[in-house]
Amino acid sequence: MTVVSRNYRLLSDHMAVYDFLCEIYAPDNQNGVCAPFVEYALCSDWMDASLCHRWRIWEDEGRMVAFCFTENPPEDVYFCLRPGYEYLADEMVQYADGCMGKSDDKRRLVIFAAQQAVLQAAERAGYHKEFGYTEYGYYYDVPFERTLPEGFRFTAPGEVEVGKALECCWKGFDHEAEEGPWDGDVEDGLHLLAAPHITPDCAMAVVDEKGNYACYGGMWWTERNKLAYLEPLCTVPEHRKKGLAAALLSEMAKRMGAKGATLMTGGADVFYQKIGFKPTCTWSFWKKDNIF
Repeated sequence: MTVVSRNYRLLSDHMAVYDFLCEIYAPDNQNGVCAPFVEYALCSDWMDASLCHRWRIWEDEGRMVAFCFTENPPEDVYFCLRPGYEYLADEMVQYADGCMGKSDDKRRLVIFAAQQAVLQAAERAGYHKEFGYTEYGYYYDVPFERTLPEGFRFTAPGEVEVGKALECCWKGFDHEAEEGPWDGDVEDGLHLLAAPHITPDCAMAVVDEKGNYACYGGMWWTERNKLAYLEPLCTVPEHRKKGLAAALLSEMAKRMGAKGATLMTGGADVFYQKIGFKPTCTWSFWKKDNIF
């Protein structure tokens, strides 16, 4: 086998990378992140894509076998490997160590616990684990039923309004408390809606009696992997601790299950454990020993 590598080209490689990530998908991320992870980041306003020309692709006779990229911050490096090509892990880590990120002292390798080849390559390259956490999801193996309190309703499929969703996210992620009211600019939302694999009909919101969004959940349905990828999820401060997010996830799980989902992702917050979600993958973050 002759494997060659080259830099990622944003305008021509995205669809091939998406297909590659679908092909190597595993629920525990043993081969790297799922396909919607990269697309959601690239199409979001919070993403720093200024160094995506440094991302790297490895190919075996034109077939993609590995992919190395950064997210946000651009010093966080991720690794995706096709099974059978684990021997490339050392080369990938060496490339990341020399060519990825804006600052050597801030560079981190983001490696999943199931990526043993990459973990071992990181150790050989002088990296050490700083911290990690476990992410939780719903596997459709046990019933998950939560109901909305009186005075709230769910949006119907395809009913979510961009402006209301953006305002809910602005408040739900506490930007209003820190930066003031949302400015009403919907362009970031419209840009996200231009993502080639976005599934806006699967997004949902909880609507209060005034018609405002109290809770919002985005959903990227990846039919090829039977994966319901939740991103983002938030509740506005005035409606927290009312069970709205759990009720929304329950309804969302029901709708996605009808489409054939076998896993709906969640997150690392203790909230997901409390509502019965189970471990899906474990993240770890690695820094270089000889950086001072």
